[in-house]
Amino acid sequence: MDKKTRIIAIAAAVAASILIITSPSGSIVIPKPTTSSSGTDAVQIVATNLQKPWALTFGDGKIFFTEKVGRLRVVDNGTLVNESVADFRVADISDAGLLGVTTHPDFAQNHFMYVYYTYKEGDKMWNKVLRITESNDKIVDAKVILDKIPGAEFDDGGVIKFGPDKKLYIGTGDATDQNSAQDLTSLAGKILRLNDDGSIPSDNPDPNSPVYSLGHRNPQGLAWDDKGNLYETEEGPTKNDEINLIEKGKNYGWPNQECSGSTQYQSALNCYNISIEPSGIAYYGSGKLDLKNSLILATLRGNILYQLPISNGNITSQKIILDGLGRIREVGVGPDDYLYILTGNTDGQGFPDSKDDKLLRIVK
Repeated sequence: MDKKTRIIAIAAAVAASILIITSPSGSIVIPKPTTSSSGTDAVQIVATNLQKPWALTFGDGKIFFTEKVGRLRVVDNGTLVNESVADFRVADISDAGLLGVTTHPDFAQNHFMYVYYTYKEGDKMWNKVLRITESNDKIVDAKVILDKIPGAEFDDGGVIKFGPDKKLYIGTGDATDQNSAQDLTSLAGKILRLNDDGSIPSDNPDPNSPVYSLGHRNPQGLAWDDKGNLYETEEGPTKNDEINLIEKGKNYGWPNQECSGSTQYQSALNCYNISIEPSGIAYYGSGKLDLKNSLILATLRGNILYQLPISNGNITSQKIILDGLGRIREVGVGPDDYLYILTGNTDGQGFPDSKDDKLLRIVK
């Protein structure tokens, strides 16, 4: 598929607490469903009654996820632990709050985790990235990796992931200041790239700046394929949601361009001119599911989980994997080769049922 092809969507602040859990290391363990309340033979319910979950990550046999209200939580040995791993004082307002989370590539050895959250300072809202260290089931250290990222009630960004190069990538929103996305002196409206200690990599486009790409409105998801290509999901203003192939030093056009139109800016791989509110994205290489070499896309307004097969950095088609769950906030591929998703029905824009929100595992 040509990169300019449009797809019409199918409409349908540092405050860490004590970690008070105990868990053996090893593979993720999920109890098999035995009743209808545990899901189906294809979709298993891992945890219920979550409050505004946003992002998930895996490490040392556990599943960690954030709740926008400020809690970092864990599924240990197949069971959701009642107590939070950590609690943060956040500005939980619309798009803002405790957002992205990721574990260090060497988490089993160093137990580093990174979170992105919004806080208020006087009348202003900011975001920071914090590294926390866990040892003997307690938070023993916290370090600010990056601070004073412009924050706002809307377009707050928040996705953070480690790339295959072991660098930390951070997607920031324009924080409702459109012009900031084109301002190289601002951290807003960018994909940022840092070393794991917060220093700037020498091979960044500018070795004195964390900016890796610019011209972004509201990044929501990041994923790499097996060839090292980086894909990003991004919400448009009212339509023109995007999936972008992110290249070093490139400009993705916002607010001067939405999706495509000028050779001055990068064109989107996919443009959804009926908004689906793309959220999390993951790459499925090969494994137990019939999703080989595909991007897996979660959507909020679209209420659908999609499979997008790829070839040479292009998306070749789009298929529905799952619907009927309402808003889908996040998707990840677990070490067991199954998909894990977080629903997003308690974020104030959905219609939650008595067990929302949920962490689910797709096993077929």
